[in-house]
Amino acid sequence: MAINKNHEFEDLDGVKCAIVEKNLSPQRAAFLKQLLEYNGYMVVVAASPAPKAAPAPAAAAAEATPAPVAPSTFTMGVTDVMFNATNAIFGRLLHTPGGQVVTLAYWQQKEAVSDDEVPYFDKK
Repeated sequence: MAINKNHEFEDLDGVKCAIVEKNLSPQRAAFLKQLLEYNGYMVVVAASPAPKAAPAPAAAAAEATPAPVAPSTFTMGVTDVMFNATNAIFGRLLHTPGGQVVTLAYWQQKEAVSDDEVPYFDKK
């Protein structure tokens, strides 16, 4: 159990993991998986559980049998339970495949290239 919301643990596919993010889109999951594996972490991605919905009326349930749906969101974790995404980003522990330090904007996919030349407080 986590002490606070910033450092969560969960079993993903039977492996104890530190949670990186929940409810990821497939594109975001692919981006983070590539970045974290480049930095030497073993990544586990599991389908997020379907949201709980109110039970359908019996007559409507009998008429339509839903087809299995591919998961639309994912939960990502790393096997290193000491990992914390906030500490890794602001502690400058992660690097891009190009060798630059991962910035918050790069992590959030707001920038295509991690530009760490100018400190965040000098950017206008």
